[in-house]
Amino acid sequence: MIEQITYHNQLLALIVPKKFDQPGIHFFTPNELSQQLAYMRHPIGKVIEPHVHNPVLRKVQYTQEVLFIKRGKLRVDFYNDQQQYLESRVLEAGDVILLVTGGHGFEVLEEIEMLEVKQGPYVGEQDKTRFSGIASEQVKIVELS
Repeated sequence: MIEQITYHNQLLALIVPKKFDQPGIHFFTPNELSQQLAYMRHPIGKVIEPHVHNPVLRKVQYTQEVLFIKRGKLRVDFYNDQQQYLESRVLEAGDVILLVTGGHGFEVLEEIEMLEVKQGPYVGEQDKTRFSGIASEQVKIVELS
C-alpha cells in the first residue's frame, strides 16, 4: 500500500496514501535516510515511555521533505538528477509524501492546505537549483495504487 517512486534503483519518493491503516508502528524508510517516516496507530491505554533524544552528530547531504496534504489536490512531478521529467502523481487530502532524491515540481489542482517538514537550518536559495519543468498538457499521471 506504500508507493515507492524509483528511477534506476534510486528512491525518489515514498507516498503513504490516506487509506493506509495498520495497527502498531511502521517505519517506511531505511535507517540510513536522513529523514525518517513512520506511521503509528495504538489503542487507548498504550503507554509510550517518556524519553529524551540524545545529541547525535548527523551529516545531512540533501534536503528531504515530507508533505502532509490536509485539503485539496496537488500534482507532484518527478525528475531524475539530470532534470529530465519522469512521471507524476496526484495527492489528495490525507496523503503524505516523503521526497527523498531527484527533482520534483508541483501544480495545485484544487486549493491546497498542506504541511511541510524538512531538515534545517534553512539556507535559502543555496539549498536548491531551479529548472524549467514539464508543461501541464505533457504530464504522465500514474494512479496511486
